Amino acid sequence: GFKLRITDELLYYTVCMAPAVSTVVLIQPGPEREEDPWDLPELQDTGVKWADLDTKGKVLRVFISVLKLVTLLGLLYLFVCSLDILSSAFQLVGGKAAGDIFQENDVLSNPLAGLVIGVLVTLLVQSSSTSSSIVVSMVSSGLLQVPTAVPIIMGTNIGTSVTNTVVAMTQAGDRSKFRRAFAGATVHDFFNWLSVLVLLPLEVATGYLYRLTEVIVRTFNIQTGENAPVLLNVITDPLTHSIIELDESVISGIATGDPEAKNKSLIRTWCSTSTNTVTGINLKKLHNVLLKNVSETINIHKCHHIFVNANLPDIAVGLILLALSLFVLCACLICIVKLLNSMLKGQVAAVIKKIINTDFPFPLGFVTGYLAIMVGAAMTFIVQSSSVFTSAITPLVGIGVISIERAYPLSLGSNIGTTTTAILAALASPGETLTNSLQIALVHLFFNVSGIVLWYVLPFMRVPIMLAKALGNVTARYRWFAIFYIIFCFFFIPLLVFGLSLAGLPALLGVLVPVALLLLFVIIINLMQSRWPQHLPNRLQSWDFLPLWAHSLEPWDRMVTAATARCCCCCKCCQVIAPGDEEAGPVEKKDGVEMCNTPVLANGGEGKERAPPTPVILKVTAL
Repeated sequence: GFKLRITDELLYYTVCMAPAVSTVVLIQPGPEREEDPWDLPELQDTGVKWADLDTKGKVLRVFISVLKLVTLLGLLYLFVCSLDILSSAFQLVGGKAAGDIFQENDVLSNPLAGLVIGVLVTLLVQSSSTSSSIVVSMVSSGLLQVPTAVPIIMGTNIGTSVTNTVVAMTQAGDRSKFRRAFAGATVHDFFNWLSVLVLLPLEVATGYLYRLTEVIVRTFNIQTGENAPVLLNVITDPLTHSIIELDESVISGIATGDPEAKNKSLIRTWCSTSTNTVTGINLKKLHNVLLKNVSETINIHKCHHIFVNANLPDIAVGLILLALSLFVLCACLICIVKLLNSMLKGQVAAVIKKIINTDFPFPLGFVTGYLAIMVGAAMTFIVQSSSVFTSAITPLVGIGVISIERAYPLSLGSNIGTTTTAILAALASPGETLTNSLQIALVHLFFNVSGIVLWYVLPFMRVPIMLAKALGNVTARYRWFAIFYIIFCFFFIPLLVFGLSLAGLPALLGVLVPVALLLLFVIIINLMQSRWPQHLPNRLQSWDFLPLWAHSLEPWDRMVTAATARCCCCCKCCQVIAPGDEEAGPVEKKDGVEMCNTPVLANGGEGKERAPPTPVILKVTAL
């Protein structure tokens, strides 16, 4: 019986244990720890050490380092200017449409519709400052009430975070860099979406942002101040204004209902004008004499940008600038990443990474994140654009200089910094409109502060970091999913909600409520599957009862890669052989071109990323 029990146990373990390749593995102390893909890589210095250089070599290295630094500053300058031109291009293409959207006052009374309108308008003009200024001008003119404008301000916060997400796509050629860059960009997105998800219902139910900012504005006797400082625009305006200069008052005029603004071009022709007012003109109407002041605009001199004399419509100029700015933007980002990779090596990289990512000693460790928030706010105030700042740190996250845990508070600080410019601009408003303008600017500020309190103060509540890492892992394996994410979250959902809002509140609730309940059910089941599966019915302990396409991206990946293979028939093909599979067909060469028995696309990833367990699989090359 004893031998039988031993035999049964041996048989049990023989059946249940995976067969070992070698008996040596069984006597080793244990497997090595798997490498964490989120660990910052070591940027190795492959050059000659400084101590081994002679005098000529040292002088040459100093000269090359200074030249690289100057080139880096020049690329950063072109990068910022290209973002400014990109914003102008989007305004030319969709600026008037953005102004028309704001005229839908009946739709704006719906908080959800106001939220998605803020998102869509910010996407169209690619500037939260521009969309916020439109909202402020509508509130000042009485077309919008402050409570109605609060959801729109929340939407502008979401729309401005798409820029750095698009910037992360430029690093899709390397899986590890793309994983970190996309997570570093989308951590900003998740913070904004989660903040809206919690604070918008709270604002609709209680109106706490409106009441808090109203008390602040009434308590402090704030007087009209000076104009907001231009800071970085002093450096970038000479180049951007030589290419294009816009009359942003046209969009505000369309939004406020000015009939003349619809026929005006957004391209500024006259940079210096003066207004001459003639009083006492007689207007006879039905035998009554009326006196009216007539204002006449006198043009002094033209602008000097290259499109001032071009007889092209706004959309044509916008599309030209859109293509040009996107090309310069991508080229600058690629060059910046390559240049940073060559500069940040050895001791320099170690020092920079240590300064940025190291926390203070134990009692003050929590202060480090708040210091990063202040640094992000200050840098955003200097460049006057949260998109520019977050887009600049995204490549640094990708190459491993900044960790995602440090990029998160820097992004939160950029949300604070972009509101300070709006507050200074509101302080420059006339006295009769100062109260409403300042209240809207303070709503934007306290919305972001509330989000920080909610999603950062308590370490276990930093959910955006976990969600961003999960999305980074998915997009590193299925890189097409990054494009799907951008289109779905920033275009499809806002357009769907906006269309349902036009259909009426019953249609909106009839579609969104079942979808929200289904999502809530899926989230709860996923949570219980990972922590308390014993409390679920056997059928719900996994999603295997659903079709594979309903709970896995693998079928979709095969479909996308197969479609890409048909479209990119000129791409080089290669074979990806799964471990242990020796039966894949050989590679043939015909006329100097490599041919495969089964044409597939190159994987383009690192050797550490294993393909799914199929002998030959299609993979998309770097985007």
